[in-house]
This record gives sequence, C-alpha cells and structure tokens, in this order.
Amino acid sequence: MKNRLSKIQPYTRAILKGHLCSSGVPYSMMDRPIIAIANSWNEIVPGHVHLRELADHIKKGVLEAGGYPLEFNTIAVCDGIAQGHDGMKYSLPSRDVIADSVETMIRAHEIFDGAVMISSCDKIVPGMLMSAARLNLPTLVFLGGVMPNYIKPKESKAARQEFLSGDLDEKGLVAVTRKYYPCAGVCPFLGTANTMQGLSEALGMALPNSSWLRALSDEQLEAAEEAGRRSVALVKKNVRARDILTKEAFENAISVLLAMGGSLNACLHLPAIAKEIGIDLPLDVFDRISRKVPFIAAVTPNNNNFTTNDLQRAGGVPAIMKELSPLLHLDALTVTGRSVEDNIADAEVKDREIIHPLDAPLEAEGGIAVLKGNLAQDGALIKQSAVPEDLMKFQGTAIVFDSEEQFDDAYHDGAIQENQVVVIRYEGPKGGPGMRELHRCTEILSRYKKIALITDGRFSGASAGLSVGYMSPEAAEGGTLALVQNGDQISIDVPNRTLELMVDEETLNERRQSVNEPEKDSSKFLTLYASSTASAAHGAVRNV
Repeated sequence: MKNRLSKIQPYTRAILKGHLCSSGVPYSMMDRPIIAIANSWNEIVPGHVHLRELADHIKKGVLEAGGYPLEFNTIAVCDGIAQGHDGMKYSLPSRDVIADSVETMIRAHEIFDGAVMISSCDKIVPGMLMSAARLNLPTLVFLGGVMPNYIKPKESKAARQEFLSGDLDEKGLVAVTRKYYPCAGVCPFLGTANTMQGLSEALGMALPNSSWLRALSDEQLEAAEEAGRRSVALVKKNVRARDILTKEAFENAISVLLAMGGSLNACLHLPAIAKEIGIDLPLDVFDRISRKVPFIAAVTPNNNNFTTNDLQRAGGVPAIMKELSPLLHLDALTVTGRSVEDNIADAEVKDREIIHPLDAPLEAEGGIAVLKGNLAQDGALIKQSAVPEDLMKFQGTAIVFDSEEQFDDAYHDGAIQENQVVVIRYEGPKGGPGMRELHRCTEILSRYKKIALITDGRFSGASAGLSVGYMSPEAAEGGTLALVQNGDQISIDVPNRTLELMVDEETLNERRQSVNEPEKDSSKFLTLYASSTASAAHGAVRNV
C-alpha cells in the first residue's frame, strides 16, 4: 500500500524526508505506514508516569507489523492533585487543549497514516477520543490501566474522615493513601478516569479487556504490542475512527456507563466526542437509556468493598457487555475489525458478587439520573446508584455559597447543619470559569446523615451521597440557581426526576432584577474558555 508521504508533491516530499532523517528516521522506513503515537506521559500524574514504557511496547508492535511509529506528547492534568483549589478550573478546559494539540501535530505534519493514542485519566482520554473523531484516521486508543490497591476503599475513606475530624495527622493520612494509591496507574475507584477507560472499550476504540489491566503487568505489556500491530492492520484495511464511532457505539457506551454506575463526567465527555462527528447526545438520551438498562456492577464509590481491580477480575468490560447483550447494538464495529458480538462471544462473568445477572440487578434502573425542574430546566445530573435509599426524596433548607471557598469557610465556622440543601453556584463552565469538581465538598458532607448538595459545578466520579450537579442553565447564564436565597426550601425527588425551588414565580421575577454575579479573577485562557463554552447540558463543548 502507498502511505500518505507518497501522495505529497515530489520536491516537498524530498525535503520533508530530509527533515525526518535529521530526527533519526531511517530513509528505508519512510515507505511504511507511519503511525502517530500520541502520548500524554509526564512525571506528575500517577496514571501517566508509566506511559513512556507502554509506548515502547506499542512501537515494537508497530514495527513488527510493518509500520513505523513516531511519538509526540500532549499535556495531562491530575484531578487528584488539582482538587480543592483554583487549579481544578483548568482540568475540564484542558480537554480541548489536548484535542487541539493532537490535531495540530497530526494535521500540521501530514505524514501520518494512522494513530495510537495513549492516555489514562479524566479529561485526557476524552480529549484523545475527540481528536480521533475529528481527524478520522485509522486510530486505536491504548489505556494506562489501573494501579493495585492494598487496602479496601472503606479503609481509605475512614482515614480521610479521621483526618477531617482531627484524629489523624498529615503523615498518617499520606501513609494510608499510599496503600490505596501505591504506584503508577489510574486510581482504583470508578472515577472519571476508569469510567472513560472502560467506555473507550465499550465504544469499540480500545482492544477487548484492555481497560482495567494492572499497570505495567505482563498482560498489559503484551496488549500494548498487540495494539501496535493492530494499528497497522487498521491502516491496511482503511478502518477509520468514524467507522467505529457511530450512534450505535455511543449508545453501547452509555449502556455500559449506566450498568456500572460510572462517573457523571461521562455525560460531558460522550456528547463532546459525538459532537466532533455531528452526532447529538442530549441528556435526555442518557435518561432514556437509564430507564431500561439496570445497574448490575457495583464498585467504589457505589460499593465500599470493591474496586476496578475486582471488576477486571470479574471479567471486565467484555463480561459487562455480555451480560447486557440483549440491550446492545451487537453489530457495531470495533478496532479488532470484528463486531461487538464477535468480541464478547467467549466472555464470561467470573464473580457474580461483582457483576450481577441482567434479570437480577442491583437496581432496576441505571446508575445515573437526569433531574429537571425550575432549578434546572435543561437538566441536572445525579449518580443515583450512590444515593442512600432514605435520601432519594428530600426537602431541605437552602444555604447558599457563590464559590467552593465560601462553602469551605462556612464548614469550618460550623454553619453547615443537617437537613440543609447546600447550594454552591457560579462554579459552572462559564461561572467558574472552568467547572471545577467539588469532590472535597462531597467528602466533607459525607460526615452528615441528612444533607444535600446542588451545584452548577461537577463532581469527581468518586463522589457519592445526595449530590446533584451539572445544573443547566448555570447561575452565570441566568439560571434559577442564581436566584436561590438562604432559607428557601428545595425539593429533590430522584425517582420522579424532579428538582424544584419552592418559591413562587412572582418572587423569582423580583429577585431577577437584583442579581449580581460575583467577580472572579481569571486568566486569559480561562476567560477565553468561558466566552466560547456551551452549558453542561451540551457537554461543555466549544460553541464553534
């Protein structure tokens, strides 16, 4: 087959090859399919520190299959390190930076015939998938896998609560944390990182059973070499990203998301990826599928005993999809060159305590619900699989904050009480700007028995409790959230999907006349993001 280089005008091609030779590419290799290895390795993020080694094994596979790999890097933000301060404002916007940078490297050089995109964590996997959809090359995603956990999730959670109550010092908390997060790999709970790793496979863009492999295990290194070989096969067969990323593939991914109670952030990321190819995935699609796809696989934060290591041991994504097969589009194409049905033919559930039968689910509905009402006309999201049964219907008194920092100060002053609805606003895509995760807030509120949190910000996949977020329209867009005052009554009804501010419309209209949005310091980058981003109900994608 002729590669992309062969199609470039002869003089330009000769000069281009000369530059590649200067970079160490053998002239004899330039007629092979050239595979871009887009890597998000760095020395900061636990889920990424080992990706350079994985890239070496992928390159080996590419060379064995007759291709030639060329690697470049993009950025990666660790949401664990960015939590609880202004740095979190950069996490969601980094998704577009990643997609743009990969597009820039591949389109600017025009030498690549295919791509392998190596990533792990929260915004990086969706950013890579956005670029894959945008570029429409033969593309495969390879995932960083999971770190082992030496203690149960409940032990890690207990240590954090001991620290918050003053019964454990910093050194003690770090020691416990190192047992839960001991080494390279994605943190072992079903947060956004592990959710998006699993959904990459459910979409058909990653090799079967590769989502939650133990980081740097022999099994993962072998899979990396196979990914390299498979990338060349995709080029030779001209199977492109958009051949795989169909509407049916997205519905399969949503079904897997709901069946395992994955991160709410996936409701931002899947629509953003779909938008790159003109597919509309409104929140109503998630809610519609949630009503027919049951919740069948519970790991932390939906269960305090099991992690994604247990989920992989139980059969991983193939086993979940095998159990869901009556509800899936089984003819959807995948990077193996085969259909979903072919990929899961030999899959089996190895632990029924982890993955439950479709006819005996943990819950009849999926793990995510979309709430609507006068507080969220365009929708708000809740992980209903992580809500205690006695909080599924709740009415409480509003206590209102215009930022995460205001909430934190109030907590330390003892102002947070049982039976309140904590409102944290102006933390949405525009109002933040950047739409921070409020995971530290949900950790604090987990100490209370009867309390709720509503926000136009978002949550970590590790968050639990009666936490309603992603409210659209956000306060900064003139949403009703901006009109809530201390003492108002707020009603949350998860089974009936409603979220209501118990204030009459005449009073709300009077309040609209005196709304003052708080001023927030912002960088040029975040100001640009705020000016161009859509609401959470539309994936917080750019309006261009």
